[in-house]
Amino acid sequence: MACNFHHLTQTIRLSFPPLHNFKASDAFTNKSLITTFPVRFSFHSSAKLTTSIRSLRVDTPSISYRSSCTFTWDDVFRVSQPEYSPDDSSDLRGYFEKIKICNRGSEMQSEFFPFIIEDQVVGYTHNRFASHLRKYDDVFIYSENNGGRFGSHLKLNSKLKTADERTRVVGEVIKCLGEEDLIPGIRNELYPVTSTFGSPIFFSLERAAAPYFGIKAYGVHMNGYVEKDGQKFLWIGKRSQVKPTYPGMLDHLVAGGLPHGIACGENIIKECEEEAGIPRSISNRARPVGAVSYMDINGFSYKRDVLFCYDLKLPEDFVPKNQDGEVESFQLIPVAHVANVIRRTEFFKPNCSLVIIDFLFRHGYICPEYFGYLDLLQSLRSGDCS
Repeated sequence: MACNFHHLTQTIRLSFPPLHNFKASDAFTNKSLITTFPVRFSFHSSAKLTTSIRSLRVDTPSISYRSSCTFTWDDVFRVSQPEYSPDDSSDLRGYFEKIKICNRGSEMQSEFFPFIIEDQVVGYTHNRFASHLRKYDDVFIYSENNGGRFGSHLKLNSKLKTADERTRVVGEVIKCLGEEDLIPGIRNELYPVTSTFGSPIFFSLERAAAPYFGIKAYGVHMNGYVEKDGQKFLWIGKRSQVKPTYPGMLDHLVAGGLPHGIACGENIIKECEEEAGIPRSISNRARPVGAVSYMDINGFSYKRDVLFCYDLKLPEDFVPKNQDGEVESFQLIPVAHVANVIRRTEFFKPNCSLVIIDFLFRHGYICPEYFGYLDLLQSLRSGDCS
């Protein structure tokens, strides 16, 4: 059963309300708080597209989301300049908007029910997506609400006892769902399925399927920065136009998902080599500095992501070189200008904005005197950091 996709491209221009009307709480409720720079989005959907100013929601039984950006580095440099826009660096509304983009769909939580393994909640599945799993009753069991503590829920067949066996048979189901276009973009990369970070692994799941089962997914993102003449600069990458997700958008110097069987620190070192050609002699100085989290619901997708943040101070003469073909180019940009790009545009891959905003807090670019400071700081961990 293949889905019939239609394609829609829409250009959106939105603007800020007057500053005197702004309240910190409006960052999560006011529909006019969004970037002023035009951005192009492409949506592929088998059903009706519903667009609102604050969120982009696709009401569909199967989603393949892809944003298409055609901006250049010249556009980035132009919009980053202080004189480009009369806004004030103390105006946090553009940052709040980026938080909101990563935390859509909370009103849809009631459409999902728990995915349970060994009496532990490991994820959440949309009730309509779960209907596609019922024919695989030798793997998945749907339990109606019988008054138990979980209510209606999805679980694995009790005959599947070991992590390896679960990984194998669930993987076979995911392959079938991928062939039916119910789970697009199969990547043949496994993510561990756990109830909390560091707890025992129940099985491993195809990365592309993770949001359809609502499992917690973890990643590592690194801010690579340079200090010159008392000023800090960030190395920023521009994603390849052939990337299946967020092609052509701005990204960190180094970032990646945390697959099964590798620790965060070792993963950063691996990604440093693959994405930026950073040798281990330099990358082993990367410092873990915390985490950000978000919860994003879009159609059948329920993303519960935690990103471990790293900082790496690079030598002034270091120039990154991509090794895996996933980055088109890099540019070294003053941190204050990067902040302007985040506040004014949607050029960055959405979750990268959160990690850079965290960097801005820690390096003193966002100050307690700025209205909404604590609200913004707290919102960087809107998801479940566990």
